Amino acid sequence: MESNADRTLESLGLAEAPRNHPLLYPGAWPSASGLLDGDRLLPLDRLVHEDRVPVLAVGSNACPGQLHDKMAESGITSPIPMVRTRVTGIDVGVSAHVSRLGYVSASPVEAPGTVRELFVTWLDAEQLAVIDASEGVPLPYGNFRRAWLPAPEVTVELEDGTRLPGAYIYVNRRGILRNGTGSLRKPVGQRALLTELLVGSARLRELFGATPEEFCARARADAGLCERGTRVFAEEKRVTVSGLERYVADA
Repeated sequence: MESNADRTLESLGLAEAPRNHPLLYPGAWPSASGLLDGDRLLPLDRLVHEDRVPVLAVGSNACPGQLHDKMAESGITSPIPMVRTRVTGIDVGVSAHVSRLGYVSASPVEAPGTVRELFVTWLDAEQLAVIDASEGVPLPYGNFRRAWLPAPEVTVELEDGTRLPGAYIYVNRRGILRNGTGSLRKPVGQRALLTELLVGSARLRELFGATPEEFCARARADAGLCERGTRVFAEEKRVTVSGLERYVADA
């Protein structure tokens, strides 16, 4: 029988946090539902979510290493249920902003009829405050706003067939990126994404260099440069809306 000692994030290959290794974004996701308990991902025998809210993860918040790093930084040790779900009505695009952490993150987009397998994290009040802060929610000019997606506009179905009345998600207030043909840019590996973005824009190369490694290093070193890169996306007409803005309470 596998012991809990064998369930460390390191032993499962889930320990690396993209906030520390941006080219790994969005980080490794679990293969099944689990309970993130410190630096271990335990089997989820029973979902207990009283006093917790469901939050859909489309990027690095589904990476246990990223979640563990965020919580540890704030001194929070309470476990987090991570539940694999079948979501209808949401797809994953690319955020129209350059993250201060050195990557260009994922962002949700409205997509009626589209089915994706995503994780729901069930967060208590302290944990939710940490994730809000990491997404810039409390700031007047943060990049994300937390929105409640109600059923049946978006369907979130658990593995046992239970359908949630809704779930929270983080909507990018900057919009999402289009590719060169005007269609939605889909997430690829971070190295490939940054390479595509740099090849396609001389202005981005002037700001961030010619390679993904240079991009990450320069972005992490200069918040002002990240803001300038974000403006380039808009000025070069690479940005469109996600369709989820109407769900944001303070939009």
